[in-house]
Amino acid sequence: MRKLLLFLCLIPFVLSAQTEIERIEPPFWWTGMNNTSLQIMLYGKNLAYDKPEINYEGVSIEKVITVENNNYMFLYLNISDAAKAGMVNIQLKNRQGEVTASMNYELKERQQDAASMQGYDNSDVMCLITPDRFANGDPSNDNVEGMLEGPSRSDKWGRHGGDLRGMINNLDYFAEMGYTAIWLNPLLENDQEQWSYHGYSTTDYYKVDPRFGTNEEYAELAEKGRQKGIKIIMDMIVNHCGSGHWWMKDLPSKDWINNADDPFYTTHVRTTLRDPHVSKYDLEHFSDGWFVETMPDLNQRNPLMADYLIQNTIWWIEYLGLAGIRMDTYPYSDKDFMSKWTCAVMDEYPNFNICGEEWSYNPIILAYWQNGKNNPDGYSSCLPGLLDFPLQNALVKSLTEKAEWGSDMRQLYEMVSNDFIYADPAKHVIFPDNHDMSRIFTQLDEDLSLFKLAISFFATMRGTPQFYYGTEILMSNKGDDSHGNIRSDFPGGWKGDKINGFTQRGLTQDQKEAQNFVKKILQWRKTATAIHHGKLMHFVPQHHVYTYFRYDENQKVMVLLNKEEKEVEINLEQFAEMFNKGTRAKDIITDQQIVLNDKLVLASRQAMILELY
Repeated sequence: MRKLLLFLCLIPFVLSAQTEIERIEPPFWWTGMNNTSLQIMLYGKNLAYDKPEINYEGVSIEKVITVENNNYMFLYLNISDAAKAGMVNIQLKNRQGEVTASMNYELKERQQDAASMQGYDNSDVMCLITPDRFANGDPSNDNVEGMLEGPSRSDKWGRHGGDLRGMINNLDYFAEMGYTAIWLNPLLENDQEQWSYHGYSTTDYYKVDPRFGTNEEYAELAEKGRQKGIKIIMDMIVNHCGSGHWWMKDLPSKDWINNADDPFYTTHVRTTLRDPHVSKYDLEHFSDGWFVETMPDLNQRNPLMADYLIQNTIWWIEYLGLAGIRMDTYPYSDKDFMSKWTCAVMDEYPNFNICGEEWSYNPIILAYWQNGKNNPDGYSSCLPGLLDFPLQNALVKSLTEKAEWGSDMRQLYEMVSNDFIYADPAKHVIFPDNHDMSRIFTQLDEDLSLFKLAISFFATMRGTPQFYYGTEILMSNKGDDSHGNIRSDFPGGWKGDKINGFTQRGLTQDQKEAQNFVKKILQWRKTATAIHHGKLMHFVPQHHVYTYFRYDENQKVMVLLNKEEKEVEINLEQFAEMFNKGTRAKDIITDQQIVLNDKLVLASRQAMILELY
């Protein structure tokens, strides 16, 4: 195991021969935090036998907790408002009063506006990126000595070399496309034997995987992104770690990991959490089961683990200046802990935003988790919003299935009508696809017209839209829906690529058309206040056309989505409550000026976004 001097070069240590400290987490902290309590986890041989002492103004020891493994010490400090930035000397003494170790723990001065960190909102459009598959900006870090898995771009399950430098180098592309936020799949160390590229098997919660770059490069991406009007959203996992995590070789306690000695796998039946008739057996086999063999299930009921995970989240928010968190496998963690976690984060950052992943097509299941929801069992949390899987599923079904009765678009209308279930549906993140499902172009049978309908919908519906990297150039996984193929390389992200999605070199005509289509809508959306925060009124679909309006005191937008494979004539009288006959409008896709009178003709499978004035 690496010694702390190698792990954290920023903090000087003076160690005696008696006590060897190998880990200290978090590596540093800040003054002026709302929550003045700080847990420091120390790891080293026989630390539990020593007594810590501190002499630093404004900093005091609240409590010291030792566990069944004598190699751990959990030191809780109180950092009062009187504490100033500097090095806090922490001494460990044995029973004879002799100093066995002395360390300087850094307190940084907090940024003046850190507490008012602004989270993403409905004015934003996210681009979701799988870092290993986007762009290789620094080939020198593709193969890192000592790490278990090396590069293999020809292997769809292997590491391809995308990194932080690749994203930094292409920030202008995101801005030009109209994206205002980037959600990054996990970048923390995943020192696993295989399939480490995806980032969901964390082996160090405070360190960027060296094959992606460094902590400093992550901070550089965040800062340069802000300069270009692009926010950073971090993908986090508190449900599980990687089997190669350093503590798995020497756990603090038997209950640090659920079923560490005899693991079983989760049933993935998430409805057990809300089932009034659920058995304890089924509940345990969902909540405490391991996700897969290489992802041990963390026990958030252990208060030391709970504090560790909460502080890790706050550390990254503060360090990077994040605008949001996407929490992976949200319902798999202990639900009382998730309530505590969300409230701790939102208490520290009242203007922040969090999105939870609850992969269910039933809106009732999603609604349970959201802040403000009155649940029959009294459960509550501070979670602002969720990933809107029900809406995504309804959109795809409406565009690809034939209705047994009524309009093909009725399923989509019905799902939007279910918004009454949510405490605040506008807080959700809406999306056509992501890293765990087939590309939207593939889901829509590689039909460009249907693709445009989907893009138009997600760019104008309530909520914050997220698009997966490469969606704009019709990236597809036809015939292979494996994760390794869905998360394929963005063309042009590697030196020598013959096709370049950044410059359009080598793209087909359809790909260029799709990219320009997405860019035009997203650039327009940046100033569309009715889309950002306006109200929504929709109408029962007729002739396979779904029509809705977004409006506020300054703007009114009419969206028409014609799924029909032929030209459709729409009678505009049904929309009289939204505009008067003779109202003028601009089609933001074609720039055509239109006068809205009695009828409106839509071409086959046409999306029309009209700005009324």
